[in-house]
Amino acid sequence: MNITIKAIHFDATEKLEQYIEKKLEKIAKQAGEDGSVEVTLKVTKPQTAMNKEVAIALPYQGQKIYVQKTADTFEDAVLQAIDSIRTQMEKIKNK
Repeated sequence: MNITIKAIHFDATEKLEQYIEKKLEKIAKQAGEDGSVEVTLKVTKPQTAMNKEVAIALPYQGQKIYVQKTADTFEDAVLQAIDSIRTQMEKIKNK
């Protein structure tokens, strides 16, 4: 599984990228598909709270799961997105 991280209008730190890769490796193993996971990081309205946006696109059983979450930190947004991905994977698996 190839994980691509894109930071829009800012430079993501190495620590943040490692955190995202570590968290996504677990979910990618559950997906069990060969493909690429795309992660997009964006800061919206820098002056306000809840301005870190994370979008994750993940292939799963012939479908593409896409999740977009916003939080105070990128780490929180990633965790919320992964929870949402797990929920969608369960729905797809149970169909």
